[in-house]
Amino acid sequence: MTAGQFPPRVAIALLSGGLDSVVAAAAWMAGGNHLARCLTFDYGQRASAREAEVAQQFCARHSLSWERVALPWLASASHLVGSALVDVGKAMPSGTLADPGDARTAAAVWVPARNCVFLAIGAAFAEALGATVVIAGFNREEAATFPDNSEAFVAAAGEFLTQGTRTGVSVAGPVQHLDKRGIVAAARQLGIARSDLWSCYEGGAEPCGRCESCLRSERAWSPA
Repeated sequence: MTAGQFPPRVAIALLSGGLDSVVAAAAWMAGGNHLARCLTFDYGQRASAREAEVAQQFCARHSLSWERVALPWLASASHLVGSALVDVGKAMPSGTLADPGDARTAAAVWVPARNCVFLAIGAAFAEALGATVVIAGFNREEAATFPDNSEAFVAAAGEFLTQGTRTGVSVAGPVQHLDKRGIVAAARQLGIARSDLWSCYEGGAEPCGRCESCLRSERAWSPA
């Protein structure tokens, strides 16, 4: 091993098929690291089928092991808090390109302890498969309104998983320091097209173009 080089690390990727998680997984591999498995969660969200389809296609292109994890109990908890992400009877909040989301829209689509649950499951797979880290698409832009994307959350989650696993599993956010425009720039460098992703809260044939996720994506992909 030459100076400045490090051995590759093996991770479990939390992969929704959206911009952040796909770029995080691709960036991890571009750094010379490996993925033991990619996990896509089904917790009754409107876009579950589309997310799984896109995530599976990404994994097929890169010859990665992929698994869909059903969490019906998390769907039930989400209905209890009235999350529009799972309840089709609730109106999906929307914003504008200039202001795609805020505390109000974040609260409307909140899924109870979602990233806590996802990371814990990822850590269990990491222990079972000999991986040392769980990676996800945490990012600076969404951290402004979703506390479970913040650097403080990621640091605390990493400490929790390290203490709670026999192998000392950690957490990494390959795009943690980026906003959506920065993640799109990374996507382009990695050869990822917008059509390779599903960044919509809805699960129709085409993105709705109105939800917070669509608006953030549109703003990020548009010329500056």
